[in-house]
Amino acid sequence: MGFRFQGVDGIGLDAWLSADERLVRASTRQFVEENLIPIIEACNRDSRFPKELVRPMGALGYYGANIHGYGCAGMSNVEYGLVMQELERGDSGLRSFVSVQSSLVMYPIHTFGSDEQKNEWLPQLATGEKLGCFGLTEPDFGSNPGGMRTRARKSGGDYVLNGEKMWITSGTLADVAILWARMEEEDQRVRGFLVDTKSPGFRAYDVHEKWSLRASVTSGISLQDVRVPASALLPGADGLKSALQCLNQARYGISWGALGAAMACYDTALQYALLRKQFRDQPIASHQLVQEKLVWMLT
Repeated sequence: MGFRFQGVDGIGLDAWLSADERLVRASTRQFVEENLIPIIEACNRDSRFPKELVRPMGALGYYGANIHGYGCAGMSNVEYGLVMQELERGDSGLRSFVSVQSSLVMYPIHTFGSDEQKNEWLPQLATGEKLGCFGLTEPDFGSNPGGMRTRARKSGGDYVLNGEKMWITSGTLADVAILWARMEEEDQRVRGFLVDTKSPGFRAYDVHEKWSLRASVTSGISLQDVRVPASALLPGADGLKSALQCLNQARYGISWGALGAAMACYDTALQYALLRKQFRDQPIASHQLVQEKLVWMLT
């Protein structure tokens, strides 16, 4: 005997949703149930990213969902949040992948990029034809990005980047990287660059033996004299505040994802309590002590 997820609404959100928002939630929930749930246990066990879902999610408009134009879905912020909620209900790693593609790659290109950068990259990123990553965190500086050591120096009409990045989601999957570096010619001011991951001197490697987010690719990046043209500079990204603005955008989706994770925890506990039978062959959900725990979780 099995159960199909019916939905958990412990905060009364459903009453505030429009018909379109419910439709987005329902379609994402169906995608997760039919395509992710059947494989995610094996993906976590084998530490495998489900790359076969990349293009289908692009076809559904999940990447850059709340960006308008450039082939993006143009969803409302609430609709985008509901997508994040349902994806995380299936797996935190997959939601993390979509968050990075959307909020940490497409958002900075859309917000800080030139028209040429937007037209070249956003349509391909929206479909999943191209994948991206975001390089801010470094081996010695995680919560304190102000300590950044990665440097960019002017060399003729180009820039040359040197440094290390760490804990980068999708680093070895990415075709393009949003990298942040201190400018030697601008009093160490932090600027953002669009870097082709096939550039000489760019090396990404995976972090193995993680205890969580095992269906997500986590990487380190090494930059050894990576030469990029001046056109790789994100013209609107000026200072560390621009990088932090991207993180704030990502946190919006992450907060919706936390709701999805909580929904999954409750649903799993409820299903187990209904299936597990003890004491005269009764489901343990029939006992007040278990009921109290389920109510506590929901309230």
